[in-house]
This record gives sequence, C-alpha cells and structure tokens, in this order.
Amino acid sequence: MPGFSVLRCYLSCYICRIIYNPIMKIVVLGASGQLGSCLKKVSAERNLANISFPSEEEGNILDADLLNKLFLKEKPSFVINCAAYTAVDKAEDDQEICRKVNRDGATCIAIACAQHNAALIHISTDFVFKGNVPHLLTETDRTEPENIYGLTKLEGEASIATILPKHFTLRTSWLYSEYGNNFVKTMLRLGKERGQVGVIVDQVGSPTYAIDLAAAILDIIESNSEAYGIYHYSNEGVTSWYDFAKAIFEISETSAVTNPVKTSEYITKAVRPAYSVMDKTKIKNTFGIKIPYWRDSLAVCIEKLEAIKNYK
Repeated sequence: MPGFSVLRCYLSCYICRIIYNPIMKIVVLGASGQLGSCLKKVSAERNLANISFPSEEEGNILDADLLNKLFLKEKPSFVINCAAYTAVDKAEDDQEICRKVNRDGATCIAIACAQHNAALIHISTDFVFKGNVPHLLTETDRTEPENIYGLTKLEGEASIATILPKHFTLRTSWLYSEYGNNFVKTMLRLGKERGQVGVIVDQVGSPTYAIDLAAAILDIIESNSEAYGIYHYSNEGVTSWYDFAKAIFEISETSAVTNPVKTSEYITKAVRPAYSVMDKTKIKNTFGIKIPYWRDSLAVCIEKLEAIKNYK
C-alpha cells in the first residue's frame, strides 16, 4: 500500500529528527552527580544518541575558556546544568566556594550559552523560599532564602535571567534516587544498622525522584517549546521528613522504629523551610507533563535499591 509506505517513511524520518537531529544536541554539566546519573539512565532508555556527559575536567563551570572549548566542540542546542554546591549546612561556613559554584558557575554557563546560542536548563531549589506560609508556592511568589545555599541558588537564578533569555530554571525539592548520597539511601542504611532513627516531623515538602525529574527535563527539550522561564517540579503530594522515613521503612519492609523530632530539638547550622510545597500547575500545563505521586515513585526507587543492595 503506497499510502502506508509513505506514512512509515514519514514516521521514521520524524523519529530520526528527534534522536539524531544536530539541532537537538544536548550537553550535561555536573554529569557525575545524582541528577546527571539519572539523565544518563533515562537518555539511554530513550536511545538518545545526541547527548554528552563531559567530565568536570572537560566542563568545569568556573572555567570560561574550558567551557568555550567544550561548546565549540559539541555545538549544543541545549545545556543542562546539574552542577551545584548542595552541602546545605557546610555552606554556612564555606560561603565563598558555595557562591562561586551556585552563582558564578551559573553565570559562566549562561554567558557561554549566550555566546553559542544554546538554551539552558538550570536546576534550582525550593530553598529559595522562606517557607513559613502553608500554601502551595508558585513561581511568582516572593523569594526569601534563609540559608546560604538557598541564597546562592537564587543569585544564580537571577544572573541567568539577566544574561540569557533562552533558559528554563527548574526548582525542585528533596531529591533522591539510586545514585549518590540522599535521604532514602541514608534511611535504608541507618534503619538496617541501628533499627531506630529520629527524623524531623515539622518540616513539610514534596520528595522528588530524580529519575522523574530527568524525564521531565528531556520532555521539555523534546517539546521544542520556547516558553522560557522559571518552573517548579517535584513529585505530587505532601509529606514531612518523618512520614517520608516511615514510608521508606514500610515499602522496604524494614523493621525500624521512627521517632519524631522537632526542628527546635535538632539544631543545624542552616535554617530550613518549614513548608516548601511547590505548585506544579505551570509546568504541567505548559509541557503536558504528568507527574507521579511521591509514594509511587519511592516504591520504584526502593525496588531498584533492594535489587542492588547499595545504600551508600
């Protein structure tokens, strides 16, 4: 049937454009971290051949000359910045390096993207908010970070917006996965080692499975949308760190006791938001992204972690 052959040819060409089209070349900076590892996994599952993951030596975000060489070589249309200083408490004593990475590094990337006509997807955080009002936080709500980590991430957001119109800034929260150090892996390890943990009960937010975030990032790129700006992404639903830990033990069938601890009883150097649940309406409506419920994604992650028995 000639009509069927034409349709099959058209579909094949369309798929080839999505996977191999040079205008869709993607470079991931900070590729060795948790989200970078998840992007590697999701892009491999999608058979994306046009995405590269340079090492820190190849793509140091504080080295403008090195970034320029990388961009000349790769000629990216999209750059995903996963690089960040995320040690929240340590940042209070290490403000200079935290600001260099989170603000100056973001600035350096934005300049390189502007020079090479690349769009940027930049990862930010719910910590840009004070988090003292129990309502869903929108992209236009007032930002008022209470710690150095949140402040430097906000400074990075502002710098990018000033330099580069073609950017998507994605604020996320409570990130975890099978990769890197994160709350889920820590709870599984401590639950099995100690059998009892104390967890903060009066800080509320939304956990985010980094695999889901990676998929959303690639969906945005593949949408070819030019609806640039700030977006919120976390898994659906609301929980406390205490209830998050309870769910981890329940789903993994770990017989550990979880004790609720108030923030006032567990003093840390960095102040954290008491309520940082973000409204995801904008990202869902703009890109048609379906966001999984946090417990469903947690169950997927735990199943994978239990299969490999790696909690470090």
